[in-house]
Amino acid sequence: MAQEPNTPAADGQKPPAPKKSRRFAGRRSAISIGSIGLLVLIMVSVSSFYLKDLPLLGAGPKYTAVFSEAAGLKSGNEVRIAGVKVGEVTKVSLNGDRVDVDFRADNAWIGDQTQASIQIKTVLGQKYLALNPRGSELADPDEPITDTVSPYDVIEAFGDAADQIQNIDTDNVAKSLRALSNAFSGTAGDIGPSLDGISRLSNTIASRDQEVQRLLKATKDSSKILADRNEEFTRLIAGAGTLLQELNKRQDDISALLASTTTLSKALTGIVRDNEQQLAPALQSLKGVTDLLTDQNKNIRDTITYMAPFYRLYANVLGNGRWFEANVTNLLPPALPQQNTTRPPNMQKQLNIGGTEAG
Repeated sequence: MAQEPNTPAADGQKPPAPKKSRRFAGRRSAISIGSIGLLVLIMVSVSSFYLKDLPLLGAGPKYTAVFSEAAGLKSGNEVRIAGVKVGEVTKVSLNGDRVDVDFRADNAWIGDQTQASIQIKTVLGQKYLALNPRGSELADPDEPITDTVSPYDVIEAFGDAADQIQNIDTDNVAKSLRALSNAFSGTAGDIGPSLDGISRLSNTIASRDQEVQRLLKATKDSSKILADRNEEFTRLIAGAGTLLQELNKRQDDISALLASTTTLSKALTGIVRDNEQQLAPALQSLKGVTDLLTDQNKNIRDTITYMAPFYRLYANVLGNGRWFEANVTNLLPPALPQQNTTRPPNMQKQLNIGGTEAG
């Protein structure tokens, strides 16, 4: 018969004790706990130095600009766009005869044609990296920026100028100046008016400053109009190109037409030469007929003028049908009473006696 749990057995023996979990069986020592805490503290400290390298917590993507010289730029210098700080330089390293400048730009748009330059920040010589974002697409961080400008070092420029001045032969310069003075010694009267004329010209240009500005503004407006009409000019040039192409295509046809015309002219010339003896009398006769018609031109005009009344009367007599029509007046004696010849309105048929109507 089954027994209930935790119930003593029938023979009086105690049940076995439950097994304890070995996961938390032993106590951890203070050394192990301190080691783990120290390791976590070291990891947090080291991670804090590279916190800016994290994509979400860092100072933006990393870019590289290639310069011909570092010009005093150092890691930690500012990166500016239009005078506003957007990041900092992370590394300046030598790459062959070039200098690679790594920097980060946070919340700034860097185009694929961005220009980078090293500028002077203070009179003490501090520098910063200036960016001029350009382009239509976002720059690839893996592609270095090659459009760079190094700063103008005044000290180095003065040093180069001093070296150049030291190499100048002062004796030759003095001789040249003396020769120039001797050459202009007899032309003092001409040089003065020339300088005076140059001065007046300068004053005239200065006094016409507003006119010059208006002229430049008008030139700018004209340039803008031409720029706005760029599409029309493009279409015009394209149309001219199409016309030239069509003329080139028709060149063979035009050449063939000219060749045929030349051949026809030569053939007609040969025919005229071969039949010159027969054509000469015919042309002479034609000339005589033309002269005769010219001489009889007045008679022909008079004939046409006098024939017009005859033709009008002829049309009145014979133009209404296949008979002659005529009017006879005073057929009855004047002493006799006049008969009423008015026909009734219902009589529409004409009475023709021998082709003549009595009126």
